[in-house]
Amino acid sequence: MGGSPSIVKRVFRKSWERGASTGNCVDIALSRLLSAQYSHFRMREKAGFKSHLRWVAFGSESRLQAVWARFRLKLKAGLQTGVLKQARIRRDALVSFLLLLTAGRLLFAADYPAPEPGDYTIRDFHFQSGETLPELRIHYRTLGSARRDGQGMVTNAVLILHGTTGNGSNFLRREFAGELFGDKQLLDASRFYLVLPDGVGHGRSSKPSDGLRGRFPHYGYRDMIEAQYRLLTEGLKVNHLRLVMGTSMGGMHTWLWGEIHPDFMDALLPLASLPGQISGRNRVWRRMIIDAIRTDPEWQNGDYQSQPRGLRLAAETLYFMSSNPTQRYKEAPTLEKADKALDTYLASATKNMDANDVLYALEASRDYDPGPGMEKIRARLFAINFADDLINPPELGILEREIKRVPRGKAIVIPQSERTRGHGTHTLAAVWKKQLAWLLRKSER
Repeated sequence: MGGSPSIVKRVFRKSWERGASTGNCVDIALSRLLSAQYSHFRMREKAGFKSHLRWVAFGSESRLQAVWARFRLKLKAGLQTGVLKQARIRRDALVSFLLLLTAGRLLFAADYPAPEPGDYTIRDFHFQSGETLPELRIHYRTLGSARRDGQGMVTNAVLILHGTTGNGSNFLRREFAGELFGDKQLLDASRFYLVLPDGVGHGRSSKPSDGLRGRFPHYGYRDMIEAQYRLLTEGLKVNHLRLVMGTSMGGMHTWLWGEIHPDFMDALLPLASLPGQISGRNRVWRRMIIDAIRTDPEWQNGDYQSQPRGLRLAAETLYFMSSNPTQRYKEAPTLEKADKALDTYLASATKNMDANDVLYALEASRDYDPGPGMEKIRARLFAINFADDLINPPELGILEREIKRVPRGKAIVIPQSERTRGHGTHTLAAVWKKQLAWLLRKSER
């Protein structure tokens, strides 16, 4: 990040003019304010300011939406009344806004290029259910640039797919991007073209909470993959992938990608997933969430005015399944601390959740079943699971049995350790990047 205020102004304007806030005079005024104040704070509080930037560069966009909304309303009121003075802009408020910009790709303080956001609209999208949408928006972010060989084939594109209720920005954090995307790292963004989309129904892509609510088409995993494929081939003009990788739901998508488009990629890395139909306890906890929302009278067939109470149980279930018992006990060794940990999570998580979005996301797994087509996978595949994963427990033996059917398949279950966090280990790249290195090496052309 350079010291010139003009950099902040230029990047801020350029980015927001591409998004939903185009022409908003408050945003423009704020960009000018930031330009004027940036150098001042840089010189005056350099150490603290830099540490904040470094912390948030790997954070979540959604985590800071509330900060942005509050600060923006205060700014607008100040501009309207004419009482906004430099002395009244508290340092923490300004820095909080800068943190939001950072998490939103504008002031990225990492050793890899700033993600470039975009939206691709697919016209007249037909879902497997027979439903259609006149316009399906797929939001994405890219890092790096595509390279082509003499025949025009893209040689360095990597598709990275997120989990249920997540979005592509979830990977822009220290434990994932900080381990993989930097200079000379395995997915160095100066060498690879990294594509991080928001799946249908997730993030900033088209979803029920945009307005259709319960009338939004009932999408499945195969619909999500079709939209990803069209984003790549039509929107980004990518005709080949060096690697497809994904976590949790994204891992399940990775298995299906290998079956549906077997010649489109060199390698596949599914993390924290199983190549079999959703069943057993994995189906039960999903049904618990689905039923908690659908049977709640406050849900009103999706036309609620405020979030139904069933959403709280949904969030609690997601929290329960995401880590391992040992880690949960370390975090909360007493009744009081366990209650506090859960309450803290719920207070944060439910602010950014919508009941219809969660319901649709969980129901989307109904068409997942890669089992019948495992032999169709031609790319080299390395599946990685974790011994302390409550969602994909190794005791089932499914991964070990099914991987034998993949012609160039390999699998590993990483033992529980101080470094693992149950299902959530899928985002801790330091735990499994050695296996990624092996896959990249073995799948080189």
